[in-house]
Parts: sequence; structure tokens; C-alpha cells
Amino acid sequence: MAKPILLSVDDDPDVLRAIERDLRTKYGAEFRVIGSDSPEAALALLKQLKLRNDSVALLLADQRMPHMDGVAFLQEAMHIFPEAKRALLTAYADTNAAIGAINEASINYFFLKPWDPPTEHLYPQLDDLFDDWRASYRPKFEGIRVLGTRWSPKSYELRDFLARNRVPYQWIDVELSASDPETKRLLEVLGPEASSLPVVLFPDGSKLLESVPSQVAQKVGLKTRAQTNFYDLAIVGGGPAGLAAAVYGASEGLHTVMIEREAPGGQAGMSSRIENYLGFPMGLSGGDLARRAVVQAQRFGVEILAPQEALAVRVEGPYRMVKMADGNEISCHALMIATGVQWRRLEAPGIDRLQGAGVYYGGGSTEALSCKGEIVYVIGGANSAGQAAMNFAKYADRVVIVVRGKSLSSTMSQYLIDQIKETPNVQLWANASVAEVHGESHLEEISFLCSDTNQMERVPASAMFIFIGAQPRTDWLADLVERDDHGFILTGPDLIQDGDHPKGWSLDRDPYLLETNVPGLFAVGDVRHGSVKRVASGVGEGSVAVQFIHQYLSKV
Repeated sequence: MAKPILLSVDDDPDVLRAIERDLRTKYGAEFRVIGSDSPEAALALLKQLKLRNDSVALLLADQRMPHMDGVAFLQEAMHIFPEAKRALLTAYADTNAAIGAINEASINYFFLKPWDPPTEHLYPQLDDLFDDWRASYRPKFEGIRVLGTRWSPKSYELRDFLARNRVPYQWIDVELSASDPETKRLLEVLGPEASSLPVVLFPDGSKLLESVPSQVAQKVGLKTRAQTNFYDLAIVGGGPAGLAAAVYGASEGLHTVMIEREAPGGQAGMSSRIENYLGFPMGLSGGDLARRAVVQAQRFGVEILAPQEALAVRVEGPYRMVKMADGNEISCHALMIATGVQWRRLEAPGIDRLQGAGVYYGGGSTEALSCKGEIVYVIGGANSAGQAAMNFAKYADRVVIVVRGKSLSSTMSQYLIDQIKETPNVQLWANASVAEVHGESHLEEISFLCSDTNQMERVPASAMFIFIGAQPRTDWLADLVERDDHGFILTGPDLIQDGDHPKGWSLDRDPYLLETNVPGLFAVGDVRHGSVKRVASGVGEGSVAVQFIHQYLSKV
């Protein structure tokens, strides 16, 4: 944890060195001692310290300085760090001005020059000041701070990205915290830049304006560029299937890279609670599962590129080439597609306009705390919707699950149905669908069409989370890989028609169970035609596919 700061300001270099020396001698173990030779430079430094979220315990300034005396400096400095103790260094002739400044400028103490010996004329008084300061001192958050507004889609995208990539951060809603004195001071220090939201402040004092995830990823050191241009196995997609393949592939000696567009964990990583995964009787969050898997993969030497997007694949002899969004290309002997699925878009007026401003796709774990005391609508009846509803129920006043059908019995696991029935602030609204959403800058109301009565009902709402099924994102594979009518990738026996190999197949053998129509190119998890949409099945497919990859590589 960074030490609080003692800042001394004096234009006389000899006096400045002397006061810094004496401060370090007595207080250097607990505080950082910083000196400045001008009040103007000291004020600029204080603004930088505010952006870094440092704590200042003492402001000690000489009274007689050109352009700005010590009292004037302390009056300005107290607006930046009002909790810091303020003291003057004065000559005997300045004592009257110093005494007057104690009341006028809220100065806590003044010291006469010279203060020798400090054990009598400096340390006892400072000890009293520091005892008083410590009584109200609360260590500042050390990490990234994000300034934005709740209803900003850009702010939501950034917070969601940081949360899913497990980057600790502090969220400051500049509208909600408008009356908070500390937020006001921070915005004053930022000046005109405070309008360029979202603003990301880093512990080193640097900042990003109108920030986007890719900029922040680069700043915090997430890997987006491959360390080499060839791998035994390249995996596109970092959900449970991709992570399992990475662990098994690398643990068995394959030089492995995994390319993930957003954050390791995929949709499963956004689940607030998974309670039917083998080996975890008390359940675990999708984020915890992803974190454990990432640590495990990295321990075996897997190179994880995230956020990074694969844009195209081509075949060149025994090599499979992957072109990425940054323009780089990597090659591999075996390629695995584990990109999972995306939430199906809800078609209703107003949805696209308010996405990220009250309308969200997926779990929305970053929004849970913001929903305290509100009514939340969850659209969809699958397990992901049930898990999200149970999570929101901890914060929201009421959670309403809206489904087109008559019940949840055909779409949701029984353990979740039972939990929902036992949770008093979660209710089911059956036979209903979203007809339209309303609001100017954010979601305010939702119109539902009730199929059993054919009536429209309009209700107030501030947050709606959509879980209405999923679809694969496989257009980037173009015509290289055979897919079904819905875009899911065909593998193994599904490629065999009337005993014939798929078009363009060049080998004597049949495609392996999880292999596509391109030898050495495999598909696992939710993106594969006929897969079981469960975390455990994705993990199973990812691990099993590695055995087929070994068989393929043995004959390359």
C-alpha cells in the first residue's frame, strides 16, 4: 500500500533540504516525504496526486515565497486535499501573519525558523497533528478508477470488460456522486477533461479519455499479440470448451495459443451461479470457474490472447492460418473453433437505441448493485435467465421473469425452478413478450403483449436483461467450414451423407468425431451442431477433441 505523503514547499533550497531531512528522519517509515521549490509546482503536483488517488497527510509551506506566499498556497491546496493537515514555516517577523492565518486559512500550526532542535520544536507538534489525522484517515483505493454514468453504453461496456477480465477497479458514477465532495474535487482537477467520459484513471497518474476496452487492455498489460507465429494448436474461443482444450493440449506437450474476443469464460463466465457442475456441491460463479481454468491453463504454458478477435481462416498445405483483428497472422498444425454462441437479438422498437442504457444482453453482473431497490425484468426461461434472476434478487426490490410459454418446466433445470419458487421477490410472468421499450436517455417503461388475453400492458422499468436463446457467430469462417442452416458447425458423422465424405475431403479416413470438413480443423462446445448446451459437455468436448488432435498430428 502506498504511503501517505508529507509535502513541504520552500523556494530556499537549503531550508527545503533541511525540512525534508528532518521529516524523513522521524516519519520516513510511515510517510513519503516530497519537496517542491515553488508553490505553483506544488499545486500541479497535488493535482497529479489527486488523479493517482494518493493520500496527503501534511502540507508544510514557507510563508515568504515569490508570486504566492505560504498562506495563499495552503488556501488553494486545501481545496484539493482538505483532509491534509496544514502548517506554515515562518520567520519571527511573520508570526503575526501566521497567527492570523490560523483562523483565516484554517491552518493547523506554524513553526518558527530555525526549528532546531527538531525533537523540541518540530516533532512534538507534528506528532499531535498526525495523531489527529490518523483518527479519520481511510486508505484510498489502489487501482483503476472508472468515471462515467450508469446510463452510458460506453461506460457499461468498459465496466463489463474489466469485470470479466478480473481487473480490479473502482466505479464512480459522476451523476449519482455529484454531491460527494471527493468526486467534486476530482472533477475539478480534471477540468474540461471531465466531460470526456468514460475517463479511466490509473495508479501511475495517467488517464484515458473516452476510453474503450482495447485501450485499457493495452494499458493494464493484457496480452493481445502472439509471442510467435507458429503453434501446434490454436484455439479460437475461450469459453469452457476452449479452456478445457487448452489445458489438456498444453499439459500433453502441445504448444498452444488461445484467442478470445472478449474475456476468458465465455457466456458461462457471466453466470452468477452454477450449481450443477460436478465437483462443486456448493456451486460456484462462472467468473470463479473461468479464473480457475485460466490459472490452470497458464500453469501449463498456454498463451492467452484477450481481447483479440479472429477474423478469417485459410488453409495452406499442412498449415491452418488465422488472421486477427490487429492485422497479424498466426499458423498452426491444428485449429479448434470454440467460439460458443451469442445472445439472440430481441426485435422490438427501442431495443437497439437503449442497449447499454437499461437494456442488456446476458448476465449483467456489473449492474446488479445498481439495481438496488428497483424492479428488474429478466426476459427468457433458460438456466442462464434463472441464475441471473437469483443474483438480482439479492439487490432488487423485485425480479420479474418473463416467458412466452406457460411455465419454466420445459426450459429450466428443476433446482432453479425450486429456488425461484422459494424466493419471495422473484415472480414469473408467463404468456408474455416484449412489444416495445420506452425512454429517452435510458429505459423507463416496457410494453408487454400478453398472449393469453391479447392485451398490451405497459409497466415502469429501469433495467431489462435479455436471455432469449443463442446463435453462433460463424460468418467469419466464410465457405471454408460446412455449417447447418442456423450457422452451427458440422462435425464428424454429421458430415457423412449416404456414406460419402464431405466435399473437398482429401483423406482416406472419415472425419474424427469433432473434426470439421477441413482435416485438422475441429469444433467443440456450443458452436458445434448437435452439442448439448451445458458447461460440463463443453468441457468434455474440449478435452476429448485433444485426443483426436494427437491422432491427426501423428500423421501430418
